[in-house]
Amino acid sequence: MTVFDKIYEVVRSIPEGKVATYGQVATLAGNPRWARVVGYALHNNPQPGIIPCHRVVNRQGKTAEAFAFGGGDVQRQMLEEEGIIFEKDGTVNLEKYGI
Repeated sequence: MTVFDKIYEVVRSIPEGKVATYGQVATLAGNPRWARVVGYALHNNPQPGIIPCHRVVNRQGKTAEAFAFGGGDVQRQMLEEEGIIFEKDGTVNLEKYGI
């Protein structure tokens, strides 16, 4: 199993209505130093819609830059459709919605 495969396995396990940080995914995939690798893996998602990359946010609870999901706020819209409510500053409350 490749590093990317391990990352995709972790991301598939994030339940609807929850999020994980890049660092959490890295740790669960086997190495807490893989946070950037998680970003690379998600950017190269071979199964959009099956591997729920939109459920991964940064350590502050911020969503990805616009290009990652095809336009501004697409990731936020996807998360809101799953019931996640954003804070006034545009972040996800990791204590409430984190895995």
